[in-house]
Amino acid sequence: MNRRAHPAPAEAARVPAQTRSGEPAREAGGRPAGVPAARGEHTHGERPIPAARPAVQRASVRGQILDALRTALAGGELTPGEVYSAPALGERFGVSATPVREAMQQLALEGAVEVVPNRGFRIVRRGARELAELAEVRALIEVPVVMRLARSVPAERWAALRPLAEETVRAAARGCRATYAEADRAFHRAVLALAGNEQLVQIAEDLQRRAVPLHGGRADLVADAGEHAALLDALVAGELDVVRRLVAGHFATAG
Repeated sequence: MNRRAHPAPAEAARVPAQTRSGEPAREAGGRPAGVPAARGEHTHGERPIPAARPAVQRASVRGQILDALRTALAGGELTPGEVYSAPALGERFGVSATPVREAMQQLALEGAVEVVPNRGFRIVRRGARELAELAEVRALIEVPVVMRLARSVPAERWAALRPLAEETVRAAARGCRATYAEADRAFHRAVLALAGNEQLVQIAEDLQRRAVPLHGGRADLVADAGEHAALLDALVAGELDVVRRLVAGHFATAG
């Protein structure tokens, strides 16, 4: 007479219990029933740890606030020399002080604001000399790169940048410095991206953010945008002398 073998007691203790569906039964901590806890593991019936969604959401809010602050800076809504607290700015944007403080710390790294202990953040006031120095550094980086690209990039790739140049013209016509600053960065970013050097693009964009002046009217924006269109015309035509004159003059008049 055959008898069904039964597992030894020690072996049976390791066999997980099953539900009616055939799935292993689970204890409160999510561990299969009947499986002993590892040494040092304290379950105490705790619930499984949920995904870290709040951290992702906070990062998203910080990014949105950072963009909003950059827009406010470029548009002159935040006055150079004035000190703004994170709670006050948070109230303005309808968020807590934490993402504002985190965004301001990033702006401090970029040189747009200064940390004032126990008070907040002071908007940096850039003088004519500092703006001229920044324009000089940008020229030292961008002029040789553009000239090298002018000799190697085919005309059709320059022509593909025409919509970005036209967007700077439209933004300048509206007279909104914040909108123009973003369109201007997009154009310069696309030009330098043709070099295939992401570090170059990031450094140049950081310098461009620092070099944005908070003065000048619509006429200055329109003149600056017009240089973008003229530069593309010269690049498409392969007129290297004109390209050199335009790109060098573009930074000489910056600020």
